[in-house]
Amino acid sequence: MNKTEFIGAIAKNADLTKVNAKKVVDAFIQEVGCALKEGEKVNLLGFGSFSIAEKAARMGVNPKTKESITIPSRRVIKFKPGTVLNRVAK
Repeated sequence: MNKTEFIGAIAKNADLTKVNAKKVVDAFIQEVGCALKEGEKVNLLGFGSFSIAEKAARMGVNPKTKESITIPSRRVIKFKPGTVLNRVAK
């Protein structure tokens, strides 16, 4: 399912127009992103939790030149599904 299909499903299930459903989905993404950027963890009971994790710097190999390179540390988003989401997906 892509974003357009997701918006269509939200619109149908929530009895919204696709324009309003798109606003809801975009607002959700924006708010989760802002909270994570500020270092907060986002917990949605039953759905899951979003958090930021720090990946340490590591050594890698450039596949083209076979030269060793250092891959810098970076922040990544982690998602842990909640119990309700796990139950529905099985």
